[in-house]
This record gives sequence, structure tokens and C-alpha cells, in this order.
Amino acid sequence: MDISINTPALLFPAITLLMLAYTNRFLGLATLIRSLHTKYKQVQEDREIIRAQIRNLRKRLMLIKHMQGAGISSFFLCVLSMLFFYLENQVMAFSCFGLSLLFLLISLALSLNEIYISTRALEIELKDMLEE
Repeated sequence: MDISINTPALLFPAITLLMLAYTNRFLGLATLIRSLHTKYKQVQEDREIIRAQIRNLRKRLMLIKHMQGAGISSFFLCVLSMLFFYLENQVMAFSCFGLSLLFLLISLALSLNEIYISTRALEIELKDMLEE
């Protein structure tokens, strides 16, 4: 396989957009947690629904942290790969690029899992509205 310093550079826009999406998810989740905290302090009934949401949010928060970590690792290894291409160390360049792709895949898999969990949170809300 013949790749050059330009090949890892092709991932830059994709990883950057992915990190932006993850940051937006994190900010949305932080806003939701803050509003849920306020609601939890004010309301004495229906706390079990709020507790279910809190458990869900904890899982999502942990997943987003790992998604961001894997995405940053992918970006770091991509840059490191380019550095090794520049230094003409092909073995290290290929290895770093391969690891970069692996971390990108891990990040995407975690993202998919987070999406499934977030839909469960919406199902909790829908179930609560149907019971009223």
C-alpha cells in the first residue's frame, strides 16, 4: 500500500467535525442535567422518573467522555503519523495511521451506543406522558 503525508491529512476535516458534534452533544447534555437538577430540587413527586433519567444521563456522559477521548487520540495519532512521514520513518507512520483509524472507529462505535441510550431517555419521557 502506498500512502503519503497527505493521506492522514484527509482525516483532519472529518475528525474536526466529529469533535464539534461531540462537543455539541456534551453541551446539550450539560444543559439537560442542570435543568433536571433544578427540577429534582423543586419537585417531591415523580422522583423515580427523574432518577431513571439521571441514570441514563450518567451513562451518556461517560460515553461522551470516552468518545471525545478516542476522537482526540485519533487526531493526535493522525498528526503523529504525518510527522513520521515527514521524518521518513514509514513503519512508524503506517503504525500511527492505522492506530488513528482504529481510535476513530472506536469513537464512532461509542457514538452509536450513546445515540441508542439517548433514545431510551426520550422513551422514558414519552412513557411518563402516556401514563398521565
